[in-house]
This record gives sequence, structure tokens and C-alpha cells, in this order.
Amino acid sequence: MIDDALPHDMLAPTVFLEALTQPALIINGSGRITSANQAVAALLGSALTGYPFLSALRQPELVEAINAALAGQARQEGRYIAQTASHNAIYQIDIMPLAATGAVLLSFQDVSQLEQAGQMRRDFVANVSHELRTPLTSMMGFIETLQGPARDDTEARVEFLGIMAQEAARMERLVNDLLSLSRVEAEQRRPPQGQVDMVGLVRSVMSTLEPMAVDASVALVADLPPTDIMICADPDQMRQVLTNLIENAIKYGGAEGRVTVAVELTGPQAALRGEEGLRLSVRDTGAGIDPLHIPRLTERFYRVDSHRAREVGGTGLGLAIVKHIIQRHRGRLRIESELGNGSEFSVLLPIGASK
Repeated sequence: MIDDALPHDMLAPTVFLEALTQPALIINGSGRITSANQAVAALLGSALTGYPFLSALRQPELVEAINAALAGQARQEGRYIAQTASHNAIYQIDIMPLAATGAVLLSFQDVSQLEQAGQMRRDFVANVSHELRTPLTSMMGFIETLQGPARDDTEARVEFLGIMAQEAARMERLVNDLLSLSRVEAEQRRPPQGQVDMVGLVRSVMSTLEPMAVDASVALVADLPPTDIMICADPDQMRQVLTNLIENAIKYGGAEGRVTVAVELTGPQAALRGEEGLRLSVRDTGAGIDPLHIPRLTERFYRVDSHRAREVGGTGLGLAIVKHIIQRHRGRLRIESELGNGSEFSVLLPIGASK
């Protein structure tokens, strides 16, 4: 039972709305906003009370849902998209009848992150399907040709089987990168426990990739300190970071170019919350990257030049894998490039025990 001594204004609808953390408002049977909390005022504007809801909520599907709730006094759902300078915020709105008052309560829930995650999943599936469909379609075409017109054509058979082997290798690289990305994401919240000598690891990876550099007519140059530098890290993942970055520099640096791999201690770094840091950098002397592309380079399947990336065997996942590994190690990735003057990918890592 409500205490009769309780002040009347403490029972006003606005008081109850202010107790809600999410934006909320009440619309009466005449279609006017009678109460609104500060959260919804910040979203829709301060001058709401007393005005028709159409003055604040003009999106057709939402208006239709509100009118249906007012007319039939049945619960409805709607969506509201708030446009800002930087992004669109998406709200799920519950439209609840308030008993026999003829009014309805609208409560807003921000589902932007859920929508974004759903879109990312859809985009991911679409990208994977596209990446696999192209080589599969090519291989199926060659198989049909070999089974039919080229059945007895030895020269065509040798040529087609060679192309099919390349397409199969491309699919294998894609599947391997997808599995790597999945493993990295699964371990994202588990701090690494191993110890890695980064100087020795750089020498090992550069030695492994030397034949690839020779074939591409690229000079590999090491700029390393004379002593070991131990950091707390996952050895396999650090090798993967180095391999991906150096391979990319070799592939896209251009023939007769140079790839320089450097390691140095940096001292305390604000980006590492004051911890001692190590900087690993991979610089090439290639054509460089347009600044427009740099913010998106670590997105899955994003390519500056799709045709060239496929020619050199790129899957569009390498830098996404690098980003996730570095995040797991509480590090930072920085990309700097100038058209005509090469690119530099630098990784800043804490050298102490992970926390």
C-alpha cells in the first residue's frame, strides 16, 4: 500500500522515469509526450513534454508501431536510429501500454554493439564465401574441361593441373589463416606465459624467409642489438607476427627493394602504462600506402589492391591476426607510410611479466 503521507510529486511519472537508467518517455492517448527522463532528453532534445511525439520521433516504422500501441493497447516493438557526426546509434524500443490510462511507455535500449557484431558476422561469412567461391569455381571449370574436351590433351592437362594446384594452395592458405585467427581470438583473454628472445627470434625468422626474399629480389637487412632481449610472450604467436610482417614487406616492397627489421629497447612507455618497452619495426622501400587505407588495414579481408594481393598469395587476414596477437600481449601496432617512400609497421611490446 502507498503511504498517503508521501508527497504527490514523488508519485509523478517523471520521478519514476528518472529512476530508469535507459531513455524512457510516456505518450498519452492523444499522442503527446507527457513525461520524459533526462536520458531520453539527451537523446531526442530537452523540449519534449507537451509536444506531439511526431515532433521527436519521425521514423515511419517506429511511428506506425506507436500508433498501433495507442490504438490497440497491445505491446509493440520498434527501432530508432540516432544519427551523430561519428556513427549511428541503434535503439530497440519497447512500447508498453499503461493499464487503462490510454498512455504508453517507451523504453529505449542501445543495441548498437549487438547490431555491429551481427553485421560483422554476416560480413565475415560473406567474405569467406566469396574468397572460397572464386578458386572453387575455377577448379570446377578445369575439372569439367579435363573430363570432356581436354580429356586426351596432354598439354592442356599439364597446364590446367598446375593452375588447379595453385588454386588449391590458395584455399589451403585461407583455411590455415582462418584457423589461426580463430585460435588467436580464443586465447585473447589469456595472458601469455612464455619467455622469448626477440633478437634470436628475428634472426630465425629472417633466415627462414631469406629464400623468399632472394626470389623476389629483395634485400633483407637486420638492425639488431648485440645482446638477447627477453620478453614475456607466446613464442609461436610472436613468430607468426614476425613472419606475417616480413612476408608482407617482401611481397609488397617491390623488386630490388630493401626490407629492414629492427629491434630496440624503448624505456618506460605511456602506451604501455609506464612499463619498459621493446619496439620491433619492419620497414620496406616499396611504393607506400595511401593514407586513406591505413586505418582499415587490420580489418579482415581488407586489401589495398585485391588483384595484386591475390597474385602474391595474400588472404587478407594476415594483419588482422597480427592485431589480435599484439592485443593479447598488451602491445600496440603502428602503421606509417608515404606514397613513393615505403611503409613501416612497428610493434611496441611490454618486456616484463604479463599482468
